[in-house]
Amino acid sequence: MTTSPIHNRFLKSQEDLGVVAVGFSGGQGKSGVDEGPQVLIESGLLTQLSDSLGYKLHGDDKVHSYAELLPQSDEPYRGMKNPLAVSAVTRRIAEQTYEQSREGRMTLTLGGDHSIAIGTVAGVAKATRERLGRETAVIWVDAHADINRPEDSDSGNIHGMPVAFLTGLATEEKEEYFGWIKDDMRLNKRKLVYIGLRDVDQAEKVILREHGIKAFSMFDIDRYGIGRVVEMALAHIGSDTPIHLSFDVDALDPQWAPSTGTPVRGGLTLREGDFICESVHQTGNLVAMDLVEVNPQLAQDQLVGVQETIRAGCSLVRCALGESLL
Repeated sequence: MTTSPIHNRFLKSQEDLGVVAVGFSGGQGKSGVDEGPQVLIESGLLTQLSDSLGYKLHGDDKVHSYAELLPQSDEPYRGMKNPLAVSAVTRRIAEQTYEQSREGRMTLTLGGDHSIAIGTVAGVAKATRERLGRETAVIWVDAHADINRPEDSDSGNIHGMPVAFLTGLATEEKEEYFGWIKDDMRLNKRKLVYIGLRDVDQAEKVILREHGIKAFSMFDIDRYGIGRVVEMALAHIGSDTPIHLSFDVDALDPQWAPSTGTPVRGGLTLREGDFICESVHQTGNLVAMDLVEVNPQLAQDQLVGVQETIRAGCSLVRCALGESLL
């Protein structure tokens, strides 16, 4: 049994945890984020989850590189960089998370850049619809909205587009370019909530407003406090909905997580990040979590910055999976 007193109403077993370790960086241009899962595992995260929190682990203790899926040539398509690679890898990730989630297990994915959420959310959403007949809500904790359509993106990096593909705001008929994403894998925009936004592209602001997507920026957190923001976010989702928590470490201020690809000052404290994770756990509705964008190559102070980011990432996961202060 796990150490948490919270009963999860949507899982078959309280102690079974499916783990998917994704060493993939193709959704953006900076090397090193593919090393994120390995440094998290080497820091003892999985041991902490099994020995300290009581989880029985299934799936991966080794990191997938997906080298066999990467094409020799991968030209831009609709402005997207590495589209064939990202589509193929996220399709495989969707299969992996689906296999874990359909067994009624909590599903934890360690990334990797945030493009991998195309796969994690799609796989969990499909499994949840089949197993429970319910939609999955997604709480997206991030400095960035990641909801650019390909034609709206200035960079062409797909880690800025996953929510667009998952909600159907971006679609594609060609199988090899995300055409594999079917309706049963998609996310209902009314079941999406952002927390921690502070670096949002103009086109994304228009999308959020036009589609009425619930989003809490750092302004809201400063105004209301993290407790009230999380309360409002959960109220928007509803109390009887399975939750997928997708957490980008750049949601945290660089003071707490400097070793990440797109740091933005003025972010969450580690305590605020932990509080989000603790609160989602206490709903008893969490069915999946992603932790992404830990990049051990990018901190200015390699020794201190990398270790601070790893410690922060591990803390977030432990809090989401039931660690408490008392």
